Amino acid sequence: MINNNQLLRFTTAGSVDDGKSTLIGRLLYDSKSIFEDQLEAIETTSKKKGHEGVDLALFTDGLRDEREQGITIDVAYRYFTTPKRKFIIADTPGHIQYTRNMVTGASTANVATILIDARHGVIEQTKRHAFIASLLQIPHVIVCINKMDLVDFSEDVFNNIVAQFEEIASKLLVKDVRFIPMCALLGDNVVNRSENMPWYQGAPMLHTLETMHISSDINKVDGRFPVQTVLRPQNDSHRDYRGYAGRVASGIFRPGDDVTVMPSGFTSKIETIDTLDGTLDEAFAPMSVSITLEDDIDISRGDMIVRSKNQPDASQDIEVMLCWLHNDAAKPRAKYSIRHTSNDQKAMIKEIIYKIDIETLDRITDDSALKMNDISKVKIRTTKPLMVDSYRENRSTGSFILVDDATNETVAAGMVI
Repeated sequence: MINNNQLLRFTTAGSVDDGKSTLIGRLLYDSKSIFEDQLEAIETTSKKKGHEGVDLALFTDGLRDEREQGITIDVAYRYFTTPKRKFIIADTPGHIQYTRNMVTGASTANVATILIDARHGVIEQTKRHAFIASLLQIPHVIVCINKMDLVDFSEDVFNNIVAQFEEIASKLLVKDVRFIPMCALLGDNVVNRSENMPWYQGAPMLHTLETMHISSDINKVDGRFPVQTVLRPQNDSHRDYRGYAGRVASGIFRPGDDVTVMPSGFTSKIETIDTLDGTLDEAFAPMSVSITLEDDIDISRGDMIVRSKNQPDASQDIEVMLCWLHNDAAKPRAKYSIRHTSNDQKAMIKEIIYKIDIETLDRITDDSALKMNDISKVKIRTTKPLMVDSYRENRSTGSFILVDDATNETVAAGMVI
């Protein structure tokens, strides 16, 4: 039974002209997720451009620059819903100079869809997108082998590309990979099963997205509750109420659980878990709740309530993978604000261990300048300990951003190793 309120986020990545925008357009068009006025506007634009039918790519290429150049440069988010699920699509750009956009769009995704042009097979760009999906620990990958109409819907071509991709995936940490042969332009295997490829026995793309099991993607083992604020209502019915409000980052909490408050190390038991609608028997990610404890402990924003027998690392020296997002290069030993869950600290980039050559995926050890779109392994030092888990085990407590205090701009996104 699929929960029709369950939200699935997926990101699309591929090389320029692999048909990403057409694929999303086809998905929206065939699943009846487009408003009539949108459809009319797109039909008019398609006619002006001299296209015979509706140019489906125009549904997603919303930015003027993209429509004029015919390429996607920013992350375009699209929301649609079917009777089985709700979806958010992050349509991310394929060019190498937009690596940061791809990292941003993919950071919260459950599924990465990687498009491959059936005529060209696996290219450098494909390797890069697979690497970023692996780096960001996206749990599921769907490889869409598109434009099958241009290779006569050949099963051999499909099998060759599957073998090429599996060779890359074996070297990366990509767990669940599925392959779908399709033609987004004609609609084969996007929403409806293809009559041109009877040899393909799997489900079309929409059915795969609707039935994919994503409940287990959330870490339910490590109890982590970053405190956002302390609630003291001061009214007659809640005279002595002291609740710690926040969002459960991972794990499950129940009244009676032994918990430790970090970084102070004080211990207590959970007394109640409250919401606007009343008390709960348990809270799990990503619920927003207020927790009360049996003992009065000094707790403030940025502290973390964790299970006593399962604690994150509290550390000031952290090794991370960093994607540099800003136009200006990183300043050596400059101080930045680090925002991690509800915790804000000052941090400094102590050392750049290596950079990754995004073309070849080799490590570069003799270049220590962090420039836009660079992905590097670095050591960070913070002013006070951060309560972190490795990103591989916990995406919420293993990720952070760096902010430039002078401009308040986000300069980097990081993942704890």
